[in-house]
Amino acid sequence: MPTLPIAKRVSWVCCALVLSGAIPDSSAADLLNTQSRKAHVLRVAGAQLPVRNDVQKNLEAITRAIEFAAREKADVLVTPEGSLSGYTHNFNAAATAQALEVIVERARQAKVALVLGTCFADADGARYDAQRFYDREGDYLGFHAKILLCRWMADPKRKGEVDYFKSSPLRTFQLEGLTVAGLVCNDLWANPEWTPMPDPHLARQLADQGARVLFFSVNSGQDEGETLALHLAFHESNLQLRARSAKLWVIVANASDPKGQREANCHSGVLAPDGHWVVQADPKGEQFFAQTLVVE
Repeated sequence: MPTLPIAKRVSWVCCALVLSGAIPDSSAADLLNTQSRKAHVLRVAGAQLPVRNDVQKNLEAITRAIEFAAREKADVLVTPEGSLSGYTHNFNAAATAQALEVIVERARQAKVALVLGTCFADADGARYDAQRFYDREGDYLGFHAKILLCRWMADPKRKGEVDYFKSSPLRTFQLEGLTVAGLVCNDLWANPEWTPMPDPHLARQLADQGARVLFFSVNSGQDEGETLALHLAFHESNLQLRARSAKLWVIVANASDPKGQREANCHSGVLAPDGHWVVQADPKGEQFFAQTLVVE
């Protein structure tokens, strides 16, 4: 005798229970919603890299990260802010564009999707501090450009990122069957010393748009002593609270000190939707990490 698929059997059972008065409509809806939700498994990799104003050296570092991600059988790799171009508005646009073609091809050959933190210039000459999203076939999905561009608020007449870069509308992407998104550094924590606009709570907005996983490209700086302690406390409490508030997996890739001496003032790693760290990388030097997420 043929049998109904499980989903249809659950639906018929729920209908029967509601008609008999055994359970209310709302309980039946909850049961159906729980049954219909499917967990997605996503293996992510992150790279904490020493970001330099040398595109060739940055390309070599990102290549090592891609090779790591391939060995770990990761679905997707995320890199720090400015990891290819260098973290500067004076980046070499032509060299960055050439290196970008190389990196995308290497990721395609490795079958690793890519969330690449890099500045880039469009055909009109506009410059963006952004993340570029590529699937594992090397197809370009689009970009997120930093929205909370920085200015040193102690000297508001001094030019900052906000004077050199353009932003883009907040958006999500479809990657490996999931709705994902990206933010760049100050986008998430809106540091009051560096943010000339109100905090729009972008992580919460992305969750409202359906994002389940947030890729976070960071270049927060490296410090020592009391300054390190202060910045570390600010950045990481913001990360944990905003991940928990938005119920997002957050994959953090920060830049490290090119000299390997000072600690990054925010860890790279993975936060769960409850705000707890699942993985934390050593805050010094070049570091790679990988983690399998079960996204419900």
